Formats: sequence, C-alpha cells, structure tokens
Amino acid sequence: MEKFSQFRDRGSGIAPFLPIHAEPSGFYLPFHIFLFFFRFPIILATAFTYFFVLQWLPIGSLGKKGCLWVALGTPGIWWYDLKVEGVKKGSLAKHHKTRFPQPGTIIAATFTSPIDVVYLATIFDPIFTQSYPSTRLIRRVSLFQAIVNAFTPPRLTPDPDADLTTLQTLLQKNPHRSIVVFPECTTSNGRAILPFGPSLLTTPPRTRIFPMSLRYNAADVVTPAPGMQFRFTWNLMSRPTHCIRVRIAEPVYNNSQSPQASPSLLSPNSPNSFSSLHSPLSPAFSNSTLSPRSPNFPMSPSSPAFSTSGLSDAPSSQPDESESDTETLLEFEEAHSVSEAEKRVLDSIAEALARMGRVKRVGLGVKEKREFVKAWARQRNKKGKKTS
Repeated sequence: MEKFSQFRDRGSGIAPFLPIHAEPSGFYLPFHIFLFFFRFPIILATAFTYFFVLQWLPIGSLGKKGCLWVALGTPGIWWYDLKVEGVKKGSLAKHHKTRFPQPGTIIAATFTSPIDVVYLATIFDPIFTQSYPSTRLIRRVSLFQAIVNAFTPPRLTPDPDADLTTLQTLLQKNPHRSIVVFPECTTSNGRAILPFGPSLLTTPPRTRIFPMSLRYNAADVVTPAPGMQFRFTWNLMSRPTHCIRVRIAEPVYNNSQSPQASPSLLSPNSPNSFSSLHSPLSPAFSNSTLSPRSPNFPMSPSSPAFSTSGLSDAPSSQPDESESDTETLLEFEEAHSVSEAEKRVLDSIAEALARMGRVKRVGLGVKEKREFVKAWARQRNKKGKKTS
C-alpha cells in the first residue's frame, strides 16, 4: 500500500492532493441517510432545470441566480462567513466598488470543490476560464464545464483544437462581466496554495485582480483527486449544514513592465495571425501571418533577417496546414519565460491567497498532481482486486 509520502511538500510536510475523510456518522447514520435521499432528487431537479431549461431562456441573470441559490441551499449551505481585507465589519457598502469584485475585474480564486464554481456563479455571474501551467492563454468554459473540471485529472497543456484566448481579449469582449481564474490550474484539498500558471499575466495593467479564498467547514466536501463524485455527493447531501468561509484580499495589479509580460493576442478573424504583440516588436508583428515555425520568421531583433520589410501580410512560402493556431501560439510562448517582475505579481497574488486562507504555499503543482492521480488509481485498483 502506497503511503503517498512523495506527494508531500518537503518544507512543510503538507499533502495537498490527499482527500479529507469525513467523520463517521455513528448513531446519526439513519438521519444522514434520510437527508441524502431527501435532498438528492431536489438537486437533480434543480440541475436539470438550470442546465436544460433556464440556461437557454432569455430571463436574465436574476432568474438563473435564484435557481443556483436553491442548489446551494438544498444541501444546507446556508452560512457564509464573508470578510473583505481592509474593510471593517458593516462598512462594506461604502467600499463596495473598490474592494469588492465588479464587472470588468478578475477574480483569482482558490479551487478545491465544485461548490466554488456554484458559489461564484451565484454571487458574481462571471465568465469561467480554465488555465494551464504551460501557457498564458486561457480557455473560456461554461458553468457545467467548470464543475466537471473539479472531478477530472489536470492537464499540462490544452487540447490542440482548443479555442484559446487571453484575459485581455476576454475583458474587451465582455466589459460587463467579471472573469474567474483558477490560477492553480487544478483542485487541491484546501490545505495549501499550489504553484500558479502564468495566465494572470495577460491581465491589463489597470484591471483589478481580486484574490479570493474559499474554504469549507466541514472540509470533507473538497475534491482534490479525480473520481470522487460519489464521496463528494454523500458528504454534501448527508450533513445537516455546511459553511463557506470567503476571504477577499485587496486588489492586485499586473504592474510588471517586462516586454514579455503581455503575450500575443490571437485575432478572431485571421487564422495563424497575431493581432497584437505587446512588446517593443509589436509594430513588426501586428497583423502578420507568419508563424514561429516559418523559415522567414525572425528569431530575435539582432537577427540579420529582422526587419519590417521581411514581415508581409503574405502567407509563408511553405505553409503547414496541419498546424493550428493553438500550436503556433504555444510554441511561440516557449521562448518567453516569466520575468522577475511578472513573478512578483504572481507571488503577491499567491501570498494574498495563502494569508487569507491561513495556509502555506507549496511546490507541488500540476505535474506532481498527475503523478499522484496515477498512484491513487493504482491503489484503488489494488483495493478492488482484494475485495473481489
């Protein structure tokens, strides 16, 4: 039997991927069984109503939020412990526009449970995104997809045919919505902050980024490992009440001034083109159809081939039609590592989440999580063979 000791942080000994076991029901088991079978049909009906009916009707966000409130209230999520950093209790209304996420802002939230997604959708009606540790680009996902991501294994890279964009582009297209980013790129058990992906670095300098920590009491409703659907459902439905502890830190700005701080933006109307590269080279790359794989692509400003005359709107002489926009952008980003200024921005957000959640930062990320998932699956298979 594996002890998973290799998936503990060396400095703190924290194991961020291990599931948190619920307390035994004991004499309350009949009552918990009653709660489960009473609530489960209501949740199923609510989910069916939202995803198959209300989501497709032009009823506005108010009607959809009402359905989501029912989804939160049915399993007993009634208590919300909300605190905003730098705001005294009872004075949030005075600082609502500056200290509370508004449309046009970014919410950098922890990701431990599907409840995170439902709670954020109920309060803010945001746009959900999926981040990856290998790229600054993000993928816009629906509410249902964001919930499913809490139960699935993490990914190091997006699918080759994924529709990727940047936070800056998403904000420009949706100025009246806030955007939720899960910078850890995968779920944890809430006992630590995982390393961040670089997606937050595409945030415009003047856009506020609100670090938000969400934790639960009891903490057994987290889903740090895939395949925990039944355990999560039982823990959620069988307990009388649950409490969400929400902490919002002061806004952070992407004030990194590195030329690599803002990656290229994919033009929606021109495949294999960079509509804007926010760097000193941007005039040369603007509206260009050249890809980094092209033999005519200048690799550096010092290259003899580097000139604006060499970058025409004409396609490459030998285009590879099998190369997707995603592949082109990902390969271009490989040479653009995170600068020190950008690292300070990510560190400030991570430190805020650790401070508000009263946890520590660890060095175990998506790569280690994928290895943990394999070891976790092997152990479950061994248990299944022994019982059979």
